[in-house]
Amino acid sequence: MKRAFILLLDSFGLGATPDADKYHDSGANTFGHIAERIAASGAPLALPTLENLGLAAAAQLASGQWAAGFDQRQGFTAAYGAARERSTGKDTQSGHWEIAGVPVEFDWGYFPKTVPSFPAELTAKLQELGAVPGFLGDCHASGTDIINQHGDEHVTSGKPIIYTSADSVLQIAAHEESFGLERLYQLCEIAFKLVEPYNIGRVIARPFLGANGDYTRTTNRHDYAVAPPAPTLLDHVKNDGGEVIALGKISDIFAAQGVSRVVKGKDNMALFDALLTVQKEAGDKSLTFVNFVDFDQAFGHRRNVSGYAQALREMDARLPEFMAGLQPGDLVVLTADHGCDPTWPGSDHTREHIPMIFFGPGVAAQALPISETFSDIGQTLAHHLGVKPLSNGSNLL
Repeated sequence: MKRAFILLLDSFGLGATPDADKYHDSGANTFGHIAERIAASGAPLALPTLENLGLAAAAQLASGQWAAGFDQRQGFTAAYGAARERSTGKDTQSGHWEIAGVPVEFDWGYFPKTVPSFPAELTAKLQELGAVPGFLGDCHASGTDIINQHGDEHVTSGKPIIYTSADSVLQIAAHEESFGLERLYQLCEIAFKLVEPYNIGRVIARPFLGANGDYTRTTNRHDYAVAPPAPTLLDHVKNDGGEVIALGKISDIFAAQGVSRVVKGKDNMALFDALLTVQKEAGDKSLTFVNFVDFDQAFGHRRNVSGYAQALREMDARLPEFMAGLQPGDLVVLTADHGCDPTWPGSDHTREHIPMIFFGPGVAAQALPISETFSDIGQTLAHHLGVKPLSNGSNLL
C-alpha cells in the first residue's frame, strides 16, 4: 500500500531566494530570524524532531547559514532540501498550486497600497448588490489590527470592513452576531464575481466576535478562490481512484478541485488531531494534504516571533505521534508555501525558499539539491503513488 502526506507549515520560509530583491525581501529569513531572536533571549529554539530530520541542514542549503542554536551536523534521518518558487508571486495560491504541479506563470491583479485601495466603481457596485450602507477600511491592513480599529463603528453602522494586502485578495470582515455570518458569506460571493475582471485570486470572509474594541476572528473564515488553471496533483490522484483528503483551508485554496473529503480544525493542534485520525483511515493511493495556517495568520502576519516559535515547538513535540503511525509505503513531505518573516518590516509574506523534508519507512536519508520549482514536491509524490506524471517538476527520490 502506498500513501502520501503533505504537511504544510504555512509561511515557514528558510531564507530569501535569489530574486527576493524584486519583492523587497532580500535578507528575509523566517526560520533563521526566529531562531536568532529566541537564542538571543537566553535559550535556543529547541526543535529536536525537526532538527533530526534535517530542518537546519535544509535551511543551511537555502541560506548558507546554520540557524542559531541548531548544532546537529550529521546523522539526519530524512531526505532534506529546499525549493525556490517559479511562480511570479509569493502568495498562498501560487505556492500551493506550484507544489501540486501548476506554477502560476501569469500575473495576478493586485490592489494598490493607497487609501482607498479599491476602485470606486467596485465598492459602489458591491455596496449596491450587497445592500450595505458603505464600507470601513478600504486599505492595506493587518486583519487583526483593522477589526479592532473599526469594530465598534462596524457594529454601530452595519458597514463591513474591507481591506487587502500584498496578495491578490479582497478581504471582508464582519461581526458574526450583529452583521450575520451567512450575510457575510453572501456578500463575499457577490464580491468574488465582481473582482473577476481585476484578476484577483481570492475573496476571504473574515468573521469576528467581541465588543468594545476587543475583537477576535473566529474559525468560520471562508475563502472564495479562483480554481487552478490546469489539473494538479490532487486531480491526478482523484482521477486515478485515490482519495484526496484536504485538511484546513486546502479545499478552499484549490476551489475544491480534485478534493474527495474536507476536514476542518480550529487551530494547528486541532488540525494535528484530525491528521492523526485521517492517518488511520486513509487507504491505498491516498493523498492527505494539511495546511497548518496558524504559523502564517496568527504569528507571521502579526509579526509575533515568540508565538511563532512556540507554535514550532508544539508542532515538533507532536510529530513523533504521527511518525509512529506511519506504515510501509507511506511518504511524507514537510514543506511550506512562502515565507512570512515575523522580524521583517510590514505584515506581508516574504519571498523565500521553502523546506522539502521527505520521510517515511522507505526513504533514504540524503541531502537534496536546491529545486528550481516547488513542483518537484508534487512530481515526487505523483511518482510515489504511481499516478499520471505532472506537467511540471522532477522526481527527487
